[in-house]
Amino acid sequence: MTNLSDRQLLKELKDRLQERSKYEQEIKLLSQELQEVTKRFKESEALKSHFISNISNEIVNPFTSILGLSKSILSVEKNDWKKVVSMVALIHSEAFNLDFQLKNIFVAAKIEAGEVVPNIAKVNIRNVIQTIIDSFSLVARKMAIEIEFNFNIEYGFGKNFYFKTDSEKMKLILSNMLNNALKYSYKDSKVIINVTADEDFLTIDVQDFGTGISEKNQKIIFERFKRLDSGINSINRGHGLGLSITKALLDVMGGSIEINSKKGEGSTFTVKVPEAKNVVDGFSGEGNDIFFDDDDEIF
Repeated sequence: MTNLSDRQLLKELKDRLQERSKYEQEIKLLSQELQEVTKRFKESEALKSHFISNISNEIVNPFTSILGLSKSILSVEKNDWKKVVSMVALIHSEAFNLDFQLKNIFVAAKIEAGEVVPNIAKVNIRNVIQTIIDSFSLVARKMAIEIEFNFNIEYGFGKNFYFKTDSEKMKLILSNMLNNALKYSYKDSKVIINVTADEDFLTIDVQDFGTGISEKNQKIIFERFKRLDSGINSINRGHGLGLSITKALLDVMGGSIEINSKKGEGSTFTVKVPEAKNVVDGFSGEGNDIFFDDDDEIF
């Protein structure tokens, strides 16, 4: 009887030790999860702080310039139209940049909220791309950069090529790619846009001959709100939002983006977008719409 009681006691002790070990393991896992959550929270707070700091500059600086230039125009002497035109051109440049950055900010908020979905139509690709090029023409002219557009698609409806995709998202993707190419290009250089297509995919290459991107920065360039190293930032502005938006929108559309770059020799970004399978009747991107128009509703 005594031996049996000892066995029971040992079994009870063994069971309790195993149960304690189990609880310790659970506590360890919970502790690790808590540390991970704390780490993510700190990263999130740092990200927000970094984002707000950079976005504030992107918004405040153009507003300050616009207000200052507008005030200067009011004090210009009569018939000094050359000076007025010069100031108006600067106001347009600052307003365009501000509007472009705000579009990205609003879309970023929608992406974070999970509210972005494709809105498919038959899109006139040539006209959509040409519209974007035209909208950046003043920026390119100011930097003495030539934009070469090669539309390498020979088939379509007459002279047009229609592709089932989301027109507004394509506009923002192309705008971010072109803006990025111009921003990191040297003056008196060139940006080349090549467009090809097959039965399933539309492929767009945007090549610049500027500063290029190091291998280290190529690994983080599509991360939200990341900026490149100080060497590049000392030459160019930008808070790293555009390319992350481009990547996020392509993810929604089932597309992809790749980069081929060498420091000091320029970069080529390649976007591939699959044609949507949705059956649509509407058309979009006929070339008579203006990017960043006040009546545009993004997504």
